[in-house]
Amino acid sequence: MNKCATIDIGTNSMRLLLIELEGKKVVSREKTINVTRIGASVDGCGYITPQGIDRNLQSYNQLVQKAEEWGAESIWSIATSAVRDAKNGEEFTQIAFQETGVPIKIITGEEEAELGYKGVLWGIETKPQTMMVIDIGGGSTELIVGNATEIIKKSSIDIGAVRMTERYITTDPISEEEYLRLKEEINKALDGFFSSTSLPNIEVFVGIGGTATSLGAIDQQLVEYDMDKIHTYRLKEDKIHRIMENLKTITLEEKKKLKGLHPKRADIILAGTVILHQLMKKFSFKEMILSEYDNLEGLLITQQYK
Repeated sequence: MNKCATIDIGTNSMRLLLIELEGKKVVSREKTINVTRIGASVDGCGYITPQGIDRNLQSYNQLVQKAEEWGAESIWSIATSAVRDAKNGEEFTQIAFQETGVPIKIITGEEEAELGYKGVLWGIETKPQTMMVIDIGGGSTELIVGNATEIIKKSSIDIGAVRMTERYITTDPISEEEYLRLKEEINKALDGFFSSTSLPNIEVFVGIGGTATSLGAIDQQLVEYDMDKIHTYRLKEDKIHRIMENLKTITLEEKKKLKGLHPKRADIILAGTVILHQLMKKFSFKEMILSEYDNLEGLLITQQYK
């Protein structure tokens, strides 16, 4: 048996994967998530705030300690959009390493996309001919097209649930003017992905990350989040549209009470949902398959099976 841990420091949350392996077979797997929002204000001022650094150092110490107490033989950590964008991102990772002894690699958007795709492939039993994976994070959205053996196209776009909320949503509930501006800016960003190259016919559309999994939990009205109920769940486009229309009309306090939605994600769920829905419209996707295997598993694969 081999016990390993991976940590992902995202714009909105910090996540830990504890996984026990026998060869390449998964014996047990557990995830922990802390909503730490290291990216708050990074898009506006370019820096992680002192409060953000303190909050995330505390969380990182806790997750590293949990992994060590669990018996992890190896711990690998990455930081994504907010840390790579922040002028003091390197400072944060250096302090975190000094306090824990576990280094953090700041990865590029394309590296993030590749890790997400590898994680999804690991979690799918029947490999599709062609697949698109979307990972809507807090600061960026990764889009990856590939098959069972190679990635055909990968891109990281600077539209994330936190970033777009901070830029374009000031009203509660969102005004029609702000909603139309949000959609317009998202479409502009997505157009760059579609115009840059031709893409094959997509057989399967897979969603990873907090927006996609939250929508799956909302659709199932989950009182407690359950990875097994989320993984491979099929979410229809019309249901996503219905949820989005509801999110447009309710207040933040009402969003916090929705079954399946973590209260700390309530303020950013609409922006994330609009990004997802606009992409589905552009491709005429009728459903999305959810995956609970993502860049945490992708990081494990790249490190454990070099």
